[in-house]
Amino acid sequence: MNKVISHSLFTDFDIDLFKAGKHFRLYEKLGAHLVTVDGIKGVYFAVWAPTAHSVSVVGDFNFWTQGEHLLQVRWDSSGIWEGFIPNIEKGTTYKYKIQSNNGGIITEKADPFAFYCEKPPHTASVVWDLDYKWKDAHWMESRKNHNGLDKPYSVYEVHLGSWKRHTEDNRFLTYLEFAEDLVHYVKETGFTHVEFMPIMEYPYDPSWGYQLVGYFAPTSRFGNPQDFMVLVDKLHQAGIGVILDWVPSHFPDDAHGLGFFDGSNLFEHPDRKKGYHPDWKSLVFNYGRNEVRSFLISNALFWLQHYHADGLRVDAVASMLYLDYSRKEGEWEPNIYGGRENLDTISFLKEFNEAVYSNFEGVQTIAEESTSFPMVSRPTSVGGLGFGMKWMMGWMHDTLDYFQKETVYRKYHQNDLTFSMTYAFSENFMLPLSHDEVVYGKKSIAGRMPGDEWQKFANLRLLYGYMFTHPGTKLLFMGSEFGQSNEWNFEGSLDWHLWEYPYHEGVKQLITALNKLYKSQPALYEKQFSPEGFEWINYSDHQNAVMSFIRKGNNQKDDVIVVCNFTQVVRSNYRIGLPKKGKLTEIFNSDAKIYGGSGVTNHGKLTIEAMPYDGRDYSIELLLPPLGVTVFKIL
Repeated sequence: MNKVISHSLFTDFDIDLFKAGKHFRLYEKLGAHLVTVDGIKGVYFAVWAPTAHSVSVVGDFNFWTQGEHLLQVRWDSSGIWEGFIPNIEKGTTYKYKIQSNNGGIITEKADPFAFYCEKPPHTASVVWDLDYKWKDAHWMESRKNHNGLDKPYSVYEVHLGSWKRHTEDNRFLTYLEFAEDLVHYVKETGFTHVEFMPIMEYPYDPSWGYQLVGYFAPTSRFGNPQDFMVLVDKLHQAGIGVILDWVPSHFPDDAHGLGFFDGSNLFEHPDRKKGYHPDWKSLVFNYGRNEVRSFLISNALFWLQHYHADGLRVDAVASMLYLDYSRKEGEWEPNIYGGRENLDTISFLKEFNEAVYSNFEGVQTIAEESTSFPMVSRPTSVGGLGFGMKWMMGWMHDTLDYFQKETVYRKYHQNDLTFSMTYAFSENFMLPLSHDEVVYGKKSIAGRMPGDEWQKFANLRLLYGYMFTHPGTKLLFMGSEFGQSNEWNFEGSLDWHLWEYPYHEGVKQLITALNKLYKSQPALYEKQFSPEGFEWINYSDHQNAVMSFIRKGNNQKDDVIVVCNFTQVVRSNYRIGLPKKGKLTEIFNSDAKIYGGSGVTNHGKLTIEAMPYDGRDYSIELLLPPLGVTVFKIL
């Protein structure tokens, strides 16, 4: 007798939506769901496997025996197998044993829609629920006021496995421990958001989480789903937004994963030229297949709905957009128009962004896109991809190249810095100093700075001051906020002992002050994506390696003046032009002694003179600190 009872959560309308690629709540139907049927408690299982000849649920409840609990295929050619198994409880481990019509191939797969997975290296899915009583109602109701494009957006990027380890046995912290330590730390340093590198279940630690298997399950390395909800909840209660890295670009070919799922290329594109990623030796989703689009967009909405995420940072968008990405001649084929763009991807990304923004208020999507592909962060209604923001990779590369140069050579390379302003408003840019910049021999951000110890840290403070006053939102990888000396090591903890040293403590104080400055000065965020929010004073003083500019808000009284001195020479009586008369007062100085600087500062209220300079009617003489950023306001 079949031990599986016929039961379905699908309606005909669900199936129509699924086949059309328009079902964006598949997690409510596919997967394992604790239900009661005819008064009997158990689990309803449903899995998409159109090439299967038979599908068995195997697990600890039936000693992993194939054929004991056979699911039933639906009659509607959807390829969905389903059924209710009585008396299975929360915590049961299981997989799908699939015998394919393709040559009788047998696969044993984790559930693509599982809410929870065994702790790696174990690979089974776990029956679970999403029950949790959230306490972040105030944040959720008001987050559009924190998460808008005209709001301060300072992101602390975190890899949970290596932010901090338990000191006694070097084990991972738990989600619940992070809910105390991490929340307190982010609140203290003043970041507005945390971005988690992928927390969806992944089998291989050296992938940093970017090779996903459990797309609907937070990794069990740190606890269960409700524990992760506590962490998000606590961050929200502290007024901190949560961004999740999301990886729709590729997935690994692990035996229990999505690859060759039912004995066919189900999730991956069947053409190797489109379905295999040579850089990461992983598989690429078939973005033109309707059911795959439903899977991916459902996954995006799942994290926004059930885990209250405030944004998704979409990984490796460039690799998705171009058919020839990392491919040699002969390894790719052009699209129907003869171009190199992946038209299925473009269509998918537009639909993904439309689904996110139409279903959730106050959220953002952010593209890690490293090319000049146009209108990434422009609405789909005007032909854009529809993202809220895009990483400004050009700014990152040019700026780090400039700062690595000895100061004596910088006067020859000032255009490396000023060039960013020629395209700064072509997208809604986020300025990233991310995990990618502190690995593979690149050194830490602090480790890239030239000169002796004093100059290294002065340069680092200068870099951060320049970053926080440049138009665009900000992202800083963990450890960079206190001048981590070594490259990031995903297998260990950050070097928290460095706080014992004044220069490192000074950098942490500087970042705290910059976050406060960013949040308190409307001119630094209200028009951060508009050319109306920026005006050069002087970008051509190459000889002194000094540049100055104005950041503007909605009200002129909020304007701030920024002056950067990129050498270690103190500039006395340095004159800059200003738009009006009045008094000038210094509100931030990266050379302050509290940050480890030399304390060269402009004291009191300085009088602006009616003396033309820099093409303006008024001007003032300032004292510029060495390797320093100073910020002023006109009173």
